[in-house]
Amino acid sequence: MDIFGILSMIGGLALFLYGMEAMGAGLSKLSGGRMERLLEKLTSKRIMAVLLGAGVTAVIQSSSATTVMVVGFVNSGIMKLNQAVGIIMGANIGTTITSWLLSLTGIQGSSFILKMLKPSSFSPILAIVGIIFIMFTKDEKKKDIGGIFLGFAILMYGMEAMSGAVAPLADNEKFTGILTMFSNPILGLLAGTILTAVIQSSSASVGILQALCATGAVNFSTALPIIMGQNIGTCVTAIISSIGTSKNAKRAAAVHLFFNISGTVIFMVVFYTLNTFVHFSFLNTAASPAGIAVIHSLFNIGATILLFPFANLLEKMAILAIPDKGSEVEEMEEEKINPDLARLDERFLDKPGFAMEECRGVAINMARKSKKAMNLAIDLLKEYDEKTSARVEKLENQIDQYEDALGTYLVKLSERDLSVKDSRILSVLLHCIGDFERISDHAVNIRDAAVEMNKKNLQFSDKAKQELLVFSNAIRDIIDRAVLAFETGDTGLAKEVEPLEQVVDALNKEEKQRHINRLRTGTCTIELGFVLSDISTNFERAADHCSNIAVCLLQVDEGGFDTHEYLDILKEENSEEFRHEYMELSEKYTLPESKHGGK
Repeated sequence: MDIFGILSMIGGLALFLYGMEAMGAGLSKLSGGRMERLLEKLTSKRIMAVLLGAGVTAVIQSSSATTVMVVGFVNSGIMKLNQAVGIIMGANIGTTITSWLLSLTGIQGSSFILKMLKPSSFSPILAIVGIIFIMFTKDEKKKDIGGIFLGFAILMYGMEAMSGAVAPLADNEKFTGILTMFSNPILGLLAGTILTAVIQSSSASVGILQALCATGAVNFSTALPIIMGQNIGTCVTAIISSIGTSKNAKRAAAVHLFFNISGTVIFMVVFYTLNTFVHFSFLNTAASPAGIAVIHSLFNIGATILLFPFANLLEKMAILAIPDKGSEVEEMEEEKINPDLARLDERFLDKPGFAMEECRGVAINMARKSKKAMNLAIDLLKEYDEKTSARVEKLENQIDQYEDALGTYLVKLSERDLSVKDSRILSVLLHCIGDFERISDHAVNIRDAAVEMNKKNLQFSDKAKQELLVFSNAIRDIIDRAVLAFETGDTGLAKEVEPLEQVVDALNKEEKQRHINRLRTGTCTIELGFVLSDISTNFERAADHCSNIAVCLLQVDEGGFDTHEYLDILKEENSEEFRHEYMELSEKYTLPESKHGGK
């Protein structure tokens, strides 16, 4: 092979790897994280976990990606180790789909149907359709489908290029001598392991082996141990991914390694022992791409069936290899890791759709904690309790952690290739998490007011208590609406927030005016007045943040973001509806005696 042949082979390999990556990325983006969420939720039964692992891997075209996701799931506490075992087994089955797709390059025949099944015939059609979808359509799903088609076409073109480049090696004695050397089971096993570990993809290494079949110099005695080694080499990705994770996550990677090593050792011992007596004749025949796919599939399916009953044993082996010094929950507490924030695993960034769903789930929990903090703080105004006071402070500290972790993670996620939908969600989350954090800050301020009143034994008058009850109910209502709108993405509910925010503004002004009147008549002390003013101000500011959240949901949904301008437009365009809603809420949250003109 001359320099041009080498360049053709390397170029073909580059296109092959890029095509595989592009096709996998397109499939993952099209699924929008749904495949990963299935793994997360439907793994209670081991047989179901195996089927899901196979199905998801077949879709995303990468067992390495599946096992890395599993390591992330276990690390974040989403999935238990015993659930992960089944998925890991299934991933080995799912990855065989790629070898069957690549085996199409070996189709031969003169009929029209057989010719159309050859990648060299239909790949150009897929490439044309793919580029049309990408360049001339605005529909995001069609663009994703176009990316899948184009990726597949590039993959197949790379496969053809590699096969064409290595074909002249059929008559090269040195090359055939090297391949013959790999017919030694140990050397072949090592070769497959090292190649796959380097490129970190068993599908790609199997594809390279299938391309080498074009030389006619690869027989089954060479291919078989290399395929066995490829299954071990693919474990490297998960092992690397498990560095710095929890013990159970490391065990998940260990299960993957033990499973593949066990299957390989059992298969090779049994097969080569039988070969000593039976002498399988097919070993000396030239391997074809389809033959490689058959061996790859039979081995992975057979290993899964054989070792499935021993799944618990594999789990125990992993635990013995990585001994436990306490439960995972205790470990997380010692390291002060919030289990919820552990869901923001950087391994998920390679699957942006799923990572975004995890961010959204964490942000919703953050919103609920902010709501809880405010409700507890309001409860303290009615009846002070040290435990409740401590809970408010604890919640606020947790919410600070949520904001820091989410903000950092979302910035990293923003650098990935996001769908339009996910980009909008990211924009909403980045804008809203700060508002939820500020709501919790105002909850702490209200808690501080309650603490001061308790220490100084201060008491509001009955009239002030009644007014505060109305005001606090309005705050509970606006936070309920804002949080629910955020959780559900309900823009109709979001539109109800701004009229209520205007009511809260009016309540704040009226409450302060009443306080001034009470000061003038001597029915309220200056000290209590300051406390009441602080509470009222914090209520009003919390409502402002609820308004920010609602406006963000509405504007991002409509493709823009300018809070003040949008609020003006909202009031103008929906003036009748807005006034009606405002009047209803004003009536609902009227301070005592104001109906009769009293202050």
